[in-house]
Amino acid sequence: MKQNISLIEVKEAHYVDGYRLFIGFNNGKNRIIDFKPFLDTIQGGYLRKYKKTEHFKNFNIDSGNLVWGKDWDLIFPVTQLYSGKIK
Repeated sequence: MKQNISLIEVKEAHYVDGYRLFIGFNNGKNRIIDFKPFLDTIQGGYLRKYKKTEHFKNFNIDSGNLVWGKDWDLIFPVTQLYSGKIK
């Protein structure tokens, strides 16, 4: 039976090293995702601060989403996190 990806939520997330996070989903699947390739594409603006690991490590899980910043400055679709291919 195929998993309904629209029901997938992030249940846990932990800093690993560099720009890699361990992410656990509500269906028991786990991934380690490297966000460095995405962060390398950021040239300027307010997202640039997440290129510093002290800011990158400051994330939360909110409503099943992995987010950075009080106002969800940085968020990735759960489907991308689940597939391991963030853009």
